[in-house]
Amino acid sequence: MNYFEELGIDARVSANLAQMGLSEPTPIQTRAIPALLDGRDVMGLAQTGTGKTAAFGLPIVTRLLEIGRRPNPGTCRALILAPTRELATQISDNLQKYASGTPVRTFRVVGGASLNVQAQRLASGIDILVATPGRLIDLLDRKALKLNEVRYLVLDEADQMLDIGFIHALRRIARLLPAERQTMLFSATMPKLMDELSKSYLTNPVRVQVAPPGKVADRIDQSVHFVNQGDKARLLAGMLEKHPGELALVFGRTKHGCEKLMKLLAGWGHDVGAIHGNKSQGQRERALQAFRDGAITVLVATDVAARGIDIPDVRHVYNFDLPNVAENYVHRIGRTARAGRDGRAVAFCAPAEFNELKAIEKILRLSIPVSGGQAPSSAEANTAAKAARQRRGSGAGKGGHPQGNAGRPDAHQARPARRPSRRPRRARAA
Repeated sequence: MNYFEELGIDARVSANLAQMGLSEPTPIQTRAIPALLDGRDVMGLAQTGTGKTAAFGLPIVTRLLEIGRRPNPGTCRALILAPTRELATQISDNLQKYASGTPVRTFRVVGGASLNVQAQRLASGIDILVATPGRLIDLLDRKALKLNEVRYLVLDEADQMLDIGFIHALRRIARLLPAERQTMLFSATMPKLMDELSKSYLTNPVRVQVAPPGKVADRIDQSVHFVNQGDKARLLAGMLEKHPGELALVFGRTKHGCEKLMKLLAGWGHDVGAIHGNKSQGQRERALQAFRDGAITVLVATDVAARGIDIPDVRHVYNFDLPNVAENYVHRIGRTARAGRDGRAVAFCAPAEFNELKAIEKILRLSIPVSGGQAPSSAEANTAAKAARQRRGSGAGKGGHPQGNAGRPDAHQARPARRPSRRPRRARAA
């Protein structure tokens, strides 16, 4: 029995899923696929690692196979927008596997790659285009692509696109899309601004929610260790040494801080790499592939990786720096305990981060178990937080303070476009 075929997925696509070892749909897929095949707009909410890509990708491939002819030059039939290069790559790779052996063609456009090469590839027409918003607008400005034939629009991880400043880019793209289209919005959290965004993009949507916002995978063993900021690196190294050979993802807050930590760990003998906004696209892809292959066992990353890594073998997530956007904690630790596996997530909390920890526990609706150290008093936490803000302020404009870009996941991703000064600013490609 092929459960995906019973849901209405094309037999060729279902056969590909069987070869990938996917025999039964996940809850988000079971609920979203029939609605999408029925032509409804869908808002899908589910924790990370539950199969959201297949939930929207399988119906799109199935519907495109029914068309039976190639797309017109310089157009695409389905447009999938993602906030980061890593997530766009993950989506594109999965779609290519779903559509293997069929006429449906997928192409990915992200920053850090040649605009000319991307424009040339789009000239012949694409079935499914996966893009970061900034790079898509670059191509639209060059008139390398028209969006008037888009039938299917997907906003994946739309809340993160809002977090890193893509709202103006999304609005501009929306004006170029046909009114008659099917729109899908998928995410793990639902902040108020995204609810407002959904009302602008979706028409009478089916809401599919298989886990409450903020819920994390049941198989993740969470803990917090209270530690002074200057002692975090040695604490991390000690924990890594207790689990040799097991893949560990370490999240830092800034590009500078992640690079510094990576070099420190490498000097101590760890097989470690890093991905962040100061790395080229090629460097990021090579580091991810080395991590996936086990050539490096520790990957240090900013939040650019929080929703773009789908590596089932990640056993440990270390929050070296706590995120200042509480929801990002959910996405970070969702990189472990994937595909039914167990995982472990350890948060390092310095006195200045105590308020961030409380915000995280509030959205989780639980207290994270303490594995070590002593929690600061409220007065100590407030004093430390104030001192940290003053240090960040004194380092502004100098480009080297480890937390100078703390306000958003990867500050370079949301720099303004080259547009006339009286027009709105927009985010650049991830």
